Amino acid sequence: MDLIAFWVKCFHYIHNMGRLFLVWFELVSHILFIFALGFYLITNLQLYSYKIKRVIWHHSKPFWHFTYFLIPLFAYYIADIYFWIYFYFGLLPVLFLWHKRLDKKLVFTSRVKRFFALLALLTLFQDLLCLASQECMVMGVIMPLFIAYLGSNAIEWMLFTGYKTRAKRKLQERHDKMIVIGITASYGKTSIKNFLYTLLKDDFNVYKTPRSVNTLGGIVKDINEDLPENTQIYIAEMGAREPGDIAQITELIEPHYVIVGRIGPAHIEYFKSLENIRDTKLESIYSPRLKKAFVHASAHIRPTDKVVSFEEDLQVQSSLEGIEFTMGGTRYLAPLLGGFNAQNIALALLVAKELKINGLLDKVAALQSVEHRLQKIEAGGKLIIDDSYNGNIDGMIDSYELVSQYAGRKVLVTPGLVEADPELNKEVAHKAEEIFDLVIVTSDLNYPQFCDIINKDKLIRLRDKTRLQDLLAEKTAPGDLILFSNDAPNFI
Repeated sequence: MDLIAFWVKCFHYIHNMGRLFLVWFELVSHILFIFALGFYLITNLQLYSYKIKRVIWHHSKPFWHFTYFLIPLFAYYIADIYFWIYFYFGLLPVLFLWHKRLDKKLVFTSRVKRFFALLALLTLFQDLLCLASQECMVMGVIMPLFIAYLGSNAIEWMLFTGYKTRAKRKLQERHDKMIVIGITASYGKTSIKNFLYTLLKDDFNVYKTPRSVNTLGGIVKDINEDLPENTQIYIAEMGAREPGDIAQITELIEPHYVIVGRIGPAHIEYFKSLENIRDTKLESIYSPRLKKAFVHASAHIRPTDKVVSFEEDLQVQSSLEGIEFTMGGTRYLAPLLGGFNAQNIALALLVAKELKINGLLDKVAALQSVEHRLQKIEAGGKLIIDDSYNGNIDGMIDSYELVSQYAGRKVLVTPGLVEADPELNKEVAHKAEEIFDLVIVTSDLNYPQFCDIINKDKLIRLRDKTRLQDLLAEKTAPGDLILFSNDAPNFI
């Protein structure tokens, strides 16, 4: 009997240890599962500027949501204990490979760290409550993710309000000492900003928002961290994805001078109409300190004593050597590619003249191309035109017309237009078919339009952008011209 009792005790001990192991295994696995879904969620939010509407309704690869979020979520609730086989040997490896292939990987900013900290606390709290309850059958997934998202947004809103107040105070301290210039447009904002900076920098201490920083959050951060104390002229690029964006930036910086460049269908997927785009860009002219606004004629605005509608015929000549244009009876030469740059330079000239800058002919002649915007490079006997930051229909078509002047073989590398109407991509494809000898499409998003229009013998679909260099080495030769037209990260 003692031996039987001993084995019964052993059985109960092993059974209890097994149950304990199962409880801990399920607890740890559940936390890892929620973190996996949270990782997917926050990565996509970061890719789309933390705009949940963009992630849900404007994601260029919505099947990702099914593969990495919805299907795993559904499987968790129906597969019981067998789900963890799928989780450890299916979802986790696939999610790892997905992130590894992204060329814009998750950056663990303070915001991301706060999200994961909140998610961890909520998940642990919920799971411990579930384990302590006799009625809890399955540990939830949606609730901790949902509350972590809302809580994270609330924390970021409170922090950002403080950062914005500090930036506003910093600008107000220089209210009478610094001229502020705001620049917005559907496209060409960064070029106009850089051209204007070059025209002014020899006469004033000028600071411009760096790179393509043009959102309210980016501008607030730049003012707080990098705006020098001795700045006499502050040039801010102002971008928008929805109505009210430009108004918020204008309220913050209160520009004295405004440039509204060409209005076009960039981001029309969000704005729905050209009229909405126009109205959003024109929010900039309602600055309380406005002295003068120079607005491109495409905005169709009625001139006033403070608003100048720019529509002068510049008589532009463009070649692979540069551009020439006439403005106000003066002939300007610039070593830049693309006839559309004449309009961008002209808008910068209007502000420079308003500020009584001298020697503008020489300053225009010394302008340098903006990086990745029709930047000419010679390498290995090939002429490379890097226009990878040009993502608008007018600029792309103009660049194609420009390279059509080249006598040799012409190669195009492009994803097409992103966040644009399919008809515009068909227009791009028709022009590419007319001019180029080889077309390499780097995005699945627009490949169908190119496939329908471009001759199959000269069309290549590149699924993996890491292979681009090898492909170009194989398909091009010295004497070829290669145009990189627009660029898109591989999440698009």
